[in-house]
Amino acid sequence: MFDVLLLRTFVAVVDEEGFSRAAHKLHLTQSAVSGHLRRLEQQVGKPLLLRTTRSQQLTADGERLMAYARAILALNRDAWTELKRVAFHGRMGIGLSEDFAEPRLLRALQDFAGQYPGIQIDVEVSVPGTLLDRLAQGSLQLVVGSLCETSESGQLLWSEPLVWAGLPQPVTRLPEPLPLALFPEPCPYRAVALSRLAKAGIAQRTAMLCSSNAALRAAVLSGFAVAPMAVSQLGPGLAALGAEYGLPALPDAQFRLFTAPEADPAMVAALSKVIIEYACSRRSTL
Repeated sequence: MFDVLLLRTFVAVVDEEGFSRAAHKLHLTQSAVSGHLRRLEQQVGKPLLLRTTRSQQLTADGERLMAYARAILALNRDAWTELKRVAFHGRMGIGLSEDFAEPRLLRALQDFAGQYPGIQIDVEVSVPGTLLDRLAQGSLQLVVGSLCETSESGQLLWSEPLVWAGLPQPVTRLPEPLPLALFPEPCPYRAVALSRLAKAGIAQRTAMLCSSNAALRAAVLSGFAVAPMAVSQLGPGLAALGAEYGLPALPDAQFRLFTAPEADPAMVAALSKVIIEYACSRRSTL
């Protein structure tokens, strides 16, 4: 018989794409997570993951067991929920800024919805200003987004530097006017970037108006433009352009959780817990 604890660890390692993130999600040490996976492989008698210093990949047997593991955990969760059921019903509209539209968070929301068949979770991805307007109008019940130099309320999940994203290269004179890739208004990164450039007396032009992080990254990776980005969004091929380029410093991006006062308090609290756990896991990797 399989130990549910070991299966849960196995699934977490795959979903969180690593042992350290899985350990943080499960509130275990990394050595405990490694031990769980080792015990599971001993039970099966076959390797489940091919591991290198840089990556991990499921073996064919790991793929087979993963399907069963998810089903076993789902049945276990359903049985627990049925016996401990809280009567959550209705629609929950959740607004996510581009920074948060990630598979790990969406999987967590999907798992939550699976526990409560009476709940319908609808997600809208947009810039924070638009999402907060929809929260005020009652169209959304939760919003997770990043702001800069804000007086808005909302629970601070974490903060990180906002930087000028460009290509890693020897210091050269940047084009004039400075070509920018930006999200449309009301984007907090756009507003603060334009304000700081204006105060520094640096001419700029919007070379590319973007509707997604993918488009923003493409603009920078091609050398077409420079863009204000949270440091965690840089990824391979991009670098933060420092003061040596003559660019003004940018404030921190503050990642916050906002809730509608008229939403069901119990449901909001339960969903907020899911989002906060995701945020803690992501923050630990910064």
